Amino acid sequence: MSDPFFHPVSGFDLPRFAGVPTFMRLPHVTMDDPQFRNVQIGLVGVPWDSGTTNRPGPRHGPRQLRDASTMIRAQHPVTGLRPFETANCADLGDVGPNPADILDSMARITAFYDRLKAAGIRPLTAGGDHLTSLPVLRALAKDGPLGMVHFDSHTDLFHSYFGGTMFTHGTPFRRAVEEGLLDPKRVIQIGIRGTMYDAEDRDFAKAVGIRIVTIEEYFDRCQLEIMAEAREIVGDGPTYVSYDIDFVDPTFAPGTGTPEVGGPNSFEALQVVRALAGLNIVGADLVEVSPPFDPSGGTAFLGVSIMFELLCAMLGPGG
Repeated sequence: MSDPFFHPVSGFDLPRFAGVPTFMRLPHVTMDDPQFRNVQIGLVGVPWDSGTTNRPGPRHGPRQLRDASTMIRAQHPVTGLRPFETANCADLGDVGPNPADILDSMARITAFYDRLKAAGIRPLTAGGDHLTSLPVLRALAKDGPLGMVHFDSHTDLFHSYFGGTMFTHGTPFRRAVEEGLLDPKRVIQIGIRGTMYDAEDRDFAKAVGIRIVTIEEYFDRCQLEIMAEAREIVGDGPTYVSYDIDFVDPTFAPGTGTPEVGGPNSFEALQVVRALAGLNIVGADLVEVSPPFDPSGGTAFLGVSIMFELLCAMLGPGG
């Protein structure tokens, strides 16, 4: 049973439109707070999109996601899991980036997550563009390479952009494999689709053993079968889950920088995460929510609903 300090504010006690928004109405705990040592899962914002190469905006994602997350309640509707009574969860605030310097920002992000890892806190991150995952992995994979389940419409395995720029939202997992942060034979990417520059990213995946499930295969096969394969690939070793909101069809999630048509619906977006419950998940992220492209907030609400599913998956199949 978790510490009562960490329980979220109930909508029966304070209306959801009132108060200072935190992730899922959890307490905000800083690293110098005495309660920091008791946190087990930390929700973190990374308001940074310097890796974006076309439509910017995910730097504003964590703020909109926090606001939308006031609608998250205490119990999972299917499993009955009450995550905030199962583990001590807290909003650990934002990593302050340097929007003028990609390398400095990545160093700041890694340093923040180094402290979480040292404290035994598993992070659930709200990005930010997908380059955010790389500095997080640099902290979490210091003991050895991780497996990864990656939901996305893009592989993010490109070598470089614009003739030699190595760090963009299209390159994080190429760098992560090269740096030994990911074991490519324990990586599966699900939902890949859209027009292509060329096949360089897919050729790299094939060469190192990354499993790519295209959207055509996703819809041709049973979703549960694909997720069973994902569980088999990552096994019981330490695993990271990275979820780009553009995995979802833009009909349901238009607020993102690089939408691709022909994706899963919002219910399927939740189902795939539910199938991960019980894996050895050492961290997870939800990235690429871009509020300027969906001021209604619908994409952000789907995003935080996915974050709640990720949280529940990190805690087990049923509590």
